[in-house]
Amino acid sequence: MIRTDVLDRLPVRHAVPGLLTALDTQGVAVLHAPPGTGKTTLVPLALAGLIGAGPAAGGPSGASARSVVVAEPRRMAVRAAARRMAWLLGQEVGGDVGYSVRGERRVGAGTRVEVVTTGVLLQRLQRDPELPGVGAVLLDECHERHLDADTALAFLVDVRATLRPDLGLVAASATSDTGAWSRLLSPEAGSPAPVVRSGGESHGVEFRSAPPPPGIRPAHGTRVDPQLLRHVAATVRRALHEHTGDVLCFLPGTGEIARTAGLLEGVGAEVLQLHGRAPAGVQEAVLRGGEGRRVVLATSVAESSLTVPGVRVVVDSGLAREPRVDHARGLGSLATVPVSAAAAEQRAGRAGREAPGVVYRCWSAADDARRPRFPSPEIAVADLAAFALRVACWGDPEAAGLALPDAPPAGAMAAARSVLAAVGAVDAEGRATRRGTAMSRLGVHPRLARALLDGSEQLGTRRTAEAVALLSEEPPREYGDDLAGAWRAAGRGGDAYAARWRAEARRLEGALASLPPDARSGRSGTPEGAGGGQGASGREAAVGLVAALAYPERVASSRGAGTFLMASGTRAELGAASPLRGEPWLAVAVADRPLSAASARVRLAAAVTEEAARAAAAHLLTEVEEVGWDGGDVVARRVERLGAVELAAAPLPSPDAGLVRRALLDGLRREGCGLLRWTREADGLRQRLAFLHRVLGPPWPEVSDEALLSRPEDWLEPELSRARRRADLGRIAAGEALRRLLPWATGEASRLDALAPERLEVPSGSRVRVDYAGDQPVLAVKLQELFGLRETPRIAGVPVVVHLLSPAGRPAAVTSDLASFWQEGYRAVRAELRGRYPRHPWPEDPSAAEATRSTKARQERRAP
Repeated sequence: MIRTDVLDRLPVRHAVPGLLTALDTQGVAVLHAPPGTGKTTLVPLALAGLIGAGPAAGGPSGASARSVVVAEPRRMAVRAAARRMAWLLGQEVGGDVGYSVRGERRVGAGTRVEVVTTGVLLQRLQRDPELPGVGAVLLDECHERHLDADTALAFLVDVRATLRPDLGLVAASATSDTGAWSRLLSPEAGSPAPVVRSGGESHGVEFRSAPPPPGIRPAHGTRVDPQLLRHVAATVRRALHEHTGDVLCFLPGTGEIARTAGLLEGVGAEVLQLHGRAPAGVQEAVLRGGEGRRVVLATSVAESSLTVPGVRVVVDSGLAREPRVDHARGLGSLATVPVSAAAAEQRAGRAGREAPGVVYRCWSAADDARRPRFPSPEIAVADLAAFALRVACWGDPEAAGLALPDAPPAGAMAAARSVLAAVGAVDAEGRATRRGTAMSRLGVHPRLARALLDGSEQLGTRRTAEAVALLSEEPPREYGDDLAGAWRAAGRGGDAYAARWRAEARRLEGALASLPPDARSGRSGTPEGAGGGQGASGREAAVGLVAALAYPERVASSRGAGTFLMASGTRAELGAASPLRGEPWLAVAVADRPLSAASARVRLAAAVTEEAARAAAAHLLTEVEEVGWDGGDVVARRVERLGAVELAAAPLPSPDAGLVRRALLDGLRREGCGLLRWTREADGLRQRLAFLHRVLGPPWPEVSDEALLSRPEDWLEPELSRARRRADLGRIAAGEALRRLLPWATGEASRLDALAPERLEVPSGSRVRVDYAGDQPVLAVKLQELFGLRETPRIAGVPVVVHLLSPAGRPAAVTSDLASFWQEGYRAVRAELRGRYPRHPWPEDPSAAEATRSTKARQERRAP
């Protein structure tokens, strides 16, 4: 018996006639309906002709002939929507309304509305794009911007344009940003798809700011400050005390939910944990409601699609989780981010679904302005390997012709295609191979599909399917970080994860058996014995091989003390209590690299033999001649590597001369030109050339290490080409080599001694060496040898800095203006030194005196 009284109370009923008209006339429409209006449950029933088009009214002609597929982003929402619609019709699931999720299908011969995950819908589209028997598809919660939903919409638009112009298509969104969806649904028609809006009948919601105390550290990676969780728990207690009804509390992840649940012990209400991995019984209990007061701790799964009855209060932590991918290292992780303004609005709306409610926001009002308007689209931040395989199988490897809300980032797509090429899923042009098409039908990530195909040849279908099922949904943390241990725990466990694991293993086994015989062509071989035998040890070897096949760039060799080097070049560390710390090789299935961390953290891995690692990552095996500068000299070796992991090395007796030359230059760049033989004259020449380049510029060369080593062929040849090791560099006369850089072609080289003389002759007749090491030339000379010199000497127009020395050669004064010194500074120097050196001349007027290198007595003896 149809519950018309309930249906008539759903606000979306007023929008249904307009929606049906839009579909009848244009075949596409965008439905904007706020949460709680009934868009997920009433609209599909109306589209299928199972209820009237409006309150107590019949639908348009032909409505009863429609069959409808409803696509939801989450399995929980699929089951809940199907149960709700069946209840509205007075039926059980499997009659007029059924559902399908991965590994579970409840439909009957007469099912008219089938609720599926977007992943299941994509699988069907790729098997048969015409969707026979389907009259309309409703894509629900488009605003959440899940990658599968974006892809499904693009494929459906393509199907309507090329194969099924009669296929009805509705994009449903709970937020008001409908313009993009309207344009995407009619890319060729020129006019956007009609937008049908449904008013909401939400009860009033009161907002209360509940900012945390000062000193809360921002979320970092997946770490959330425990102080914030204590504040959220305290806010829940406050809400229970100040209001009636159930409390729905939003937290970023399952770990925060578990910790907050512990903080709410003894709260006087039933505490339920709602997330994607929650047992089906818990999910059903949350969505069914209860008699006593409840606190529901939920992730973003409760933002939309689901109605949690009894909720009058929402406590919002203000945080959400988004995926992040390090494409260079092949590592994925989750990041805790501030919830977007749109998502915060969705969360708040849960408080006013059934009665007036209140929302406690655990952030300051000033933080609102810093929040992003919408959540990041998954296509912008996620691993795109599965997406790239889908579009390749669709016939558009670049996704250039698809009606996507956002184009995939070029770098992420390049990384994805590299992964697909390595597992044999695409050819050099990015087109799907026969093997890739088969992989796309297995319903798992391409990495896991490769492991399933290749592993089953050595390990058997059952064992491989069980191992891959472990990787398709990460086991609970309490299972530990050892995949073999997790396999044993799942095999004997009776928890919700173990049940899902068994179901997924059965599904994978069936999917593998259904592939055509030639589906495994082009696979990467695994040698005999790589997977081990039967029993526990065989199981451990099997899961290691499967993990290595799925993540070949993450096979890792031990570096001691629980540290490993992955083939990708990233270091990874095990936890202190991990049973895997003593293993020589690992296949890392799950790892993340926190921001600013030097190494990745291993979350899930399996022991693997070197033989299996070589087989799984065969495309990373290389054997090369390596000649480089290492430890202060040239090292030449023949090296076998698995990616970044060195497997074996042997000395190379006759390395390539070009590689040796490159290594020597690398050594010079690292350690400087000081590796060459520098005499005093060579150092002086370099300083003189540097001075001329600084003062006069070209054609005088720059002689810094960087400049010299940027053109070694101009001055170091042929000596460099004959060198083989560090000692040979020490035999190269740097001064002779530098002279090759002098401007011989222009004739300027002959002026070197005139422009920057090595020595200057002073009035005493001495030829004194000039120091060019500083910004100005320096002449260090005894004061008496400059008597009679009225002006400061200049070199290339630059005044020389004169260091005037005492008769004993000690510094007495410094000047670059000798005339001023004779007039002003000399008197003080004379007064200080003539008593100490009475045998030397100290004339009253040094500018007019005769310069001398001798004492007064010697001067007198030499006088005529």
